[in-house]
Amino acid sequence: MGTFTDEPLETALRALSGRTRSRSETVRHAYKEMLVEQAAADAVRLRDDADDQAEMLAIQRFMGVSE
Repeated sequence: MGTFTDEPLETALRALSGRTRSRSETVRHAYKEMLVEQAAADAVRLRDDADDQAEMLAIQRFMGVSE
């Protein structure tokens, strides 16, 4: 995997943002997509592992997002 120079990075950002998004919106959108993909993978892993389910529930309770 190569290193991005300014020009390839700029080209990628222009291609992703099109005419409707700012550069910041483009980066936020890409990051959100990455988080959603990770959450989906985590859901599959949690579904198959009771210990992980218990740990996640304990964390959610500690954070106040689950009862």
